[in-house]
Amino acid sequence: MIKHGIPTAQYETFTDITLANKYIEKNGVPIVIKADGLAAGKGVIVALTKEEAYQAVDSMLSQNKYGDAGARIVIEEFLDGEEASFIAICDGENVLPLASSQDHKRLQNNDLGPNTGGMGAYSPAPIVNQEIHEKIMNQIILPTMKGMKKDGIKFQGFLYAGVIIDDNCNIKTLEFNCRMGDPETQPILFRLKSNLFNILMAAESGNLSNIKAEWDDGYSITIVMAAHNYPNKPRVDDQIYNINNIDNDNDCYTFHAGTKKVDDKIFTSGGRVLGVTARAKSLQAAKDKVYKLTSTIEFSGAQYRNDIGQKALIKSSEK
Repeated sequence: MIKHGIPTAQYETFTDITLANKYIEKNGVPIVIKADGLAAGKGVIVALTKEEAYQAVDSMLSQNKYGDAGARIVIEEFLDGEEASFIAICDGENVLPLASSQDHKRLQNNDLGPNTGGMGAYSPAPIVNQEIHEKIMNQIILPTMKGMKKDGIKFQGFLYAGVIIDDNCNIKTLEFNCRMGDPETQPILFRLKSNLFNILMAAESGNLSNIKAEWDDGYSITIVMAAHNYPNKPRVDDQIYNINNIDNDNDCYTFHAGTKKVDDKIFTSGGRVLGVTARAKSLQAAKDKVYKLTSTIEFSGAQYRNDIGQKALIKSSEK
C-alpha cells in the first residue's frame, strides 16, 4: 500500500519489546497492536491507554499468546471513523464491485468488549454513498489492481477491502482479504439476484467487463449467534433448539458455521455458531425480522448482539 500510494495507517513492525514500547511512548494512545500473522480474527488490540498497549505487546512478544502469529507485531496509527466492507471480484484486468456491507467486530452492544471474527453485518452500508463508492474504487481498489499488475501479479478472485471513513469523507484502508468475508458474505449474497456461478465463471475467463450484477433493492442483516465463552476458547456440544423455525419464509435463512449433526440433533462445534439472516424493504424491517427469528433459536450460553444495524438507523433518523 505504501509502495503504490494506497491510503492506510502509518505503522512500524517490531520483534523487540523495548523498541515496541518506545514507539508507543513516542506516539501515544489510542494505538493499535496487531499480531503479524493469522490469529482467528482476534490478533488485534485497540489500546486506549499506554498500560493496555504495553500489556498487548508483552502478551504477543513475551507471553506468546498468539504463537507464531505474534512473534512479530505491527503497531499502527489509530484511525477514527466508521468502518465498511467493500468487496470486488476481479478477473485480472476488470473489477466488478459487489454490494457494500458493514461488519460489527466487537463482542458486545455499542462496540464494546473484545474483538471477534465478526458478530453481524448488514447490506448495503448507508455510509458508502455514491461519493464514497467512487473514492474507494479510485483510491483503493483500482490502484491495488494496477499495483499488483505492475508487480507481475495477475489477481483473479475476491478482493476485500476493509475501509474506514472519517467525518470529512476521507478514506483509509484497514485490511485486505483475498476472499469474501464472514459475516459479510451472508447478507451480501442474500441480496444478489444475478447468478453467482455466471459471475465466477466470467471472472475465471477474464470476461467480467460483460457482466452486471443485479441486487435486491432492500436490506439484509445477519446476526451471529456465538457459543459460550467466545471469543476465548468456546464451549462446544451444546444442543441447539428451534433451529428450523423459519416458517418457509424465503426472506429468512439460517447459515450454519460452528455446528455438527449427531443423531438428527444439532450441536455447537465452534465459536461462531449460526448466521441468522433476514431481508426486507427497509433496514428497520429487516432488523425486526431477523431478531424475531434469532430470539426463537436456543442453546445454552448463546450470545449475540442486539444492535446490528442500529448505528445506521440512528444516522438516517438524524438526517
